[in-house]
Amino acid sequence: MSNILVTGAAGFIGSHLCERLVSRGDRVIGLDNFDDFYSPQIKMENLKGLLSDQMFTLVRGDVRDKASLVNILSNHGIENVVHLAARAGVRPSIINPDLYVDVNVRGLVSLLEAMKDVGIKKLAYASSSSVYGNSNVVPFSEDQRVDFPISPYAATKKAGELLCYNYHHLYGLDVSCLRFFTVHGPRQRPEMAIHKFVRQVMNGEKVVLYGDGSTSRDYTYIDDIINGTVAALDALGGFKVFNLGNSHPYKLIDLLSVIEDACGKKANIEFSGQQAGDVETTYAEVSKAKAQLDYRPAVTLPEGVKRFVEWYKRVRNG
Repeated sequence: MSNILVTGAAGFIGSHLCERLVSRGDRVIGLDNFDDFYSPQIKMENLKGLLSDQMFTLVRGDVRDKASLVNILSNHGIENVVHLAARAGVRPSIINPDLYVDVNVRGLVSLLEAMKDVGIKKLAYASSSSVYGNSNVVPFSEDQRVDFPISPYAATKKAGELLCYNYHHLYGLDVSCLRFFTVHGPRQRPEMAIHKFVRQVMNGEKVVLYGDGSTSRDYTYIDDIINGTVAALDALGGFKVFNLGNSHPYKLIDLLSVIEDACGKKANIEFSGQQAGDVETTYAEVSKAKAQLDYRPAVTLPEGVKRFVEWYKRVRNG
């Protein structure tokens, strides 16, 4: 059993991770500021299965508040940290880059400084496949250069990896940076493609596809992401970077066909211009994670979308 701090605990990935850690006997302190990027009520719903569990403690707070972080780390005897808290979304980061730098970069520095001051040296950091930018080298490998992010969000994630290495080098922190590839499944954020498209198809609304539908993503089911994250947390040592993806990219137009099949309805499609900041493709090479973490993604996109639609129907009708 470990005492683990999970930042961003009320989010899509955070709530699933907290459930997994508690279920295996870890004591989890979940930190979240319940910002308004999407409904705070949805985030509370994400935690409803945890709030009555004695192994879980919810703390409302902001990762930019170093003094609060020091108190949490000290008072709860934290041994390991998983840092998921971030301002999410590529397109909004272009509109408000100052906020993204403040939360994603300054917030990480506050956490790293607090960990240094308290003497905690184990961190799993949630990075993103967006750091690869529009690389034409596929599949994406952890060893290739990632110096050309094409959105402020992606730049903050690359900056986060560099800061993590810096604190590893200077202060001996053991850090694993986890590059998540388009995570999907129950509780996915409402603005993300699968959730949005399912909602629009089920409601008979127009589905707007940006570009010609040929852009592709390596969609990775939430259970596989959690398996990889927990394995990385258990194996922390030195500084490492891991891709956590599915290694099976789907074109956007093909994703919509999968959603139509799962919903049993046809989509009313409208094509629009490509959005600034959107990459052409993501495609994870996961041999490193397989070798070092025994990471083996098992849920296909059609199966994951089917599970999401079943969850969506229960939540909508419940």
